[in-house]
Parts: sequence; C-alpha cells; structure tokens
Amino acid sequence: MEDYIDVLRRHRAWMLGPLFASLVISVVVAFLWPDTYRSSAMIRVIPSQVSERMAPQVINAEMSQRVSSMANEILSRTALTNIINSLQLYPRDRKRLPNEDVVENMRKDIKIGAVGLLATQQSERVNAFRISFDYSDRILAQKVCSELVSKFIDANLRTQQTQMTSADDFFKEQLDTRKKRLEDIDLRLTAFRVQNQGRLPEQITATVNQLQAMENRMSNLNSGIQRAAQDKMLLESRLSILKDQLRQSSQPITQQSEQREMRERVTNDRLAGIERDIISMETNIAAMLEQYRENHPDVQRRKSELAVLKRRRDSIAAEDEAKKAAPAPVEKPRSLSAGQIREVREIEAQIAATQSMIESKRVETENLQRDYNAAAAQSRSLQGQITAMPVGEAKYDELLRERALAKEQYEETSKKAEISNVQVQLTNRKQSETLELLDPANTPQQPTEPNRYMIVGSGMAIGALIGMFIVAAREMKDTTLKSLKDVRAYTQLTVLGSVPLLENDLVVRRRRRLTWLAWSTACLAGLFIMASSIIYYMSSKT
Repeated sequence: MEDYIDVLRRHRAWMLGPLFASLVISVVVAFLWPDTYRSSAMIRVIPSQVSERMAPQVINAEMSQRVSSMANEILSRTALTNIINSLQLYPRDRKRLPNEDVVENMRKDIKIGAVGLLATQQSERVNAFRISFDYSDRILAQKVCSELVSKFIDANLRTQQTQMTSADDFFKEQLDTRKKRLEDIDLRLTAFRVQNQGRLPEQITATVNQLQAMENRMSNLNSGIQRAAQDKMLLESRLSILKDQLRQSSQPITQQSEQREMRERVTNDRLAGIERDIISMETNIAAMLEQYRENHPDVQRRKSELAVLKRRRDSIAAEDEAKKAAPAPVEKPRSLSAGQIREVREIEAQIAATQSMIESKRVETENLQRDYNAAAAQSRSLQGQITAMPVGEAKYDELLRERALAKEQYEETSKKAEISNVQVQLTNRKQSETLELLDPANTPQQPTEPNRYMIVGSGMAIGALIGMFIVAAREMKDTTLKSLKDVRAYTQLTVLGSVPLLENDLVVRRRRRLTWLAWSTACLAGLFIMASSIIYYMSSKT
C-alpha cells in the first residue's frame, strides 16, 4: 500500500488533470444538452359486454397484433407529416433536413408498449398499453400524445368494423357455395339409389370394421416388437458391463505393489510435512526482516534452519527418485481373496441371469413377429375382398362420404355465419371489444432527459480511469530506483548509507510557482467554462 501511495504522490498531477478535465467536459455536456419532456397516456382494452360463450370471437387476432397493425397506420409518413405541420413541430429540423428524416425522428420519439395486466373492479384482468411522446416543449408533447391516443381509438373502431364486415361477407359466400355443393351431392346420391334399387352394398361396413381392427392389432404388435428389441439392447449392454467387471475383479494384486504404494504414501507425507515447515519458516523470516536487518542473529539463525530443512527435503526427494529408478523384484501374484471370490461369484450369477433374460426377449420377439406376419396376411386378405367388390359399391360409399363431409362443412359454415352476424351487430352498437382511455396524456413538469447527475458522475469516473491508466503507464515506463527499498530489492545488497538529492532553492521555488500558476489558470478556466454553461442553461429555461 505504501508503494501505491508513493506512486500516486509522484504522479498526482497526471491523476488530477484528467479528472478535472473530464469534470469540466461532463458539466458542459450535461448543461448544454437540451431538456426533453415525456408525455404519456394509458389505454386499456374493454372486453366484449356479451359473454364469449354466447358470442364467440370470429377474429382471433391478439390485441398486441392489432396494436402493431394500428401503429403502422398511425405512424405512417402521411399521418405524422399532418401532425408535424398542424402543430409546427421540429422547426429547426425542418429547415435543415428533408421531410423523411424529420418523420423518422418523430417515430423515434414515439414509444408504444404493453404495461402488463391490470385488475379492474370486477376482478377481471385486461391488457393495457402506454403511448408516450418525447419533445423539448412540454405543452406540445402533451398535445401530440393526446392526438395519438385519439387516433388509436378511432383506428381500432374502424379496423373492427372493416374486419367484421369482411368476415361476414366471406362466411355468407362460403355458406352459399357449400349449400350448392350439398344439393348437388344429394341429387347424385338419389339418382344412384334409383338406378341400383335392391342391389345396394350393406355388407361392406362389417368388412371395413374388421380391416380397421386388424390394422390396430398390427400397430400394437409392431410397438411390442420395438419394445422387446429395446429391452434386449439394454440387457446386452448390461451383460457387457458385467463381463468387464468380472475381468477386473479376477485380476490378482501382488504384495510388492502394495508395499510400494505404502512406501510412496509415507514418502509423500514426509515431503508434504517438510514443505509446510519450509513455507512457515519463510513466512517468519519475511516478518522478521520487516523489523530487523539481514545481519541480525535471529534472522541468521532462522535462515540456517531454513537451509537445513531444504537440504532434508532434497535428500528425501533424491532417495525417492532412486527407489523409483531401481528395478522392482519380480513377485508372483497372490491368489484372490475371499471378498474377491465372493464378488466374482455374484457377478457370474448376474451374468447368467442377464443371459437368460436376453434369451427370453429373443423368444418373445420371435413370437410377436410371427403374430404380426399372420395379422398382415389377414389384412391383405380383407383388402382383397374389398377390392373385389363391384365398382358400384365403392362409388356408393364415396357418395356417402362426400355427402357427410359436405353436410358437416355446411353446418360448420352456417354456425360461423351466425356468429359473424352477431359480432357485426355488437360492433355497430359498440358493445364488442373496444379501447378506452384509462390515463389521459399528462403535461410533464420535469424533463426526463438528460440525467445530469449521471452524466457528471460518469464523466468523473471516466476521467479517474484515464488518470489511473496514465499513471500506471508512466510508472511502468519509469525504471529508475525511487527509494532504499528499491535499491535493496534490485541489487540484493546491504545499503550502508544514502546521500540526499541537493537542488538549488531558487530553481525549486521557480518550479513550484510555475506549477501553481498553471494549475490556478486551468482551474479558473475550467470553473469559468462550467459556470458559463450553467448560466446559459438557466437563461435558456427562463
């Protein structure tokens, strides 16, 4: 810490200079930045006054999508240009920028976003949206925000009426088309029945049901075959693992290897203990050097003890390396222990059980495959029976299916047309989902931008970082010795004495006067600039 304090003391000018310069720059920027006021309003979505079970929604577009669609219409170039011209917004930008750039700047100042879910008095939860506008004049900001809110409400009503009318016309056209198709199929079915009176196929239904049941059985058998194959794969993987465990458990352990491992553990423990003693001794010597000199008796005694410990550590390490390098005597492996024999028997029993399970899965897979082949043959037989039937029967069934499908589509379209008609009536009476102004556009009293405290604080922080970087760079570049501590550290010699730096008093006083003059001038200039920017800001507000 003393070294860092000395560094800051030597380079304090390079630390304070960037800090003061950044303070002046940040103050000038903060007070010359024009104020921006934000006026905001909140719009909530009022749900339909009729229950959705009685009148379901025909258009399933989310409110966020509808707001985005309306925002594209309201924030178009034509709409924003009308607002700019009517309220005389952005006078400076209109003089020096084209109309497209002015409109783009206004789009950036308009913000539209959801604010979450709000609970109403009836404990219902509806969506709410906030619209805000940023401008340098707070009165005009409030007027523009009010204009945008009214445009949103009108656009929502107009969009709903257009969408509901279009949906109603579409469903009416679909209803007429499907009604004509159903009538045409009824005429063809009646004609076929008249032509084939007494020869209509009635037995085909039972055959089709049998074919469907057989296909379901084939699907179940196929699933069983796949499950049995997966179980067999898992059992084979387990059998491989058990065989590896049996091979590892059957390997004997020699007594020589056990003794070698025990000896290595003892040697490692001794080395670890000596290393701890050496680290402790070095720490004590460093603490004593802060109070005593190198030639102090206690310091010399501690250094001699440290040298003894290092020699002992080196000798133990050398002995350990010699023992490792010596060839190990060949020793016959011992027989398996009782615990290993018991473990081997257990693994062999598990291997036998796993092999029997694999065999049972194989037999099960073969039985399922045989049943699947039989079901497939029977299914092909039933399909041949259906194909062999007269062509008229297939045509009759096709007509029945077409009529059922056409009738289902006609009934579905009829219900949608009725719902669409109800929604059109609700929209015309303004009883459907609408937008309501929850919080009108406010007249802001305080500017939202800029945050002058944050700008000044950030500028000072940046200046401090720049100063610290310059100080660090100059200190790293400077390789001179500053104190007796540096001399001892770099030369590893004992310092017997020192000669102080002798300078001319006149030169010292002149350098100090020039330094104070430069700093005084810079501080006065900086204070004058900051005061001028603050006075300009206050005068522009009034």
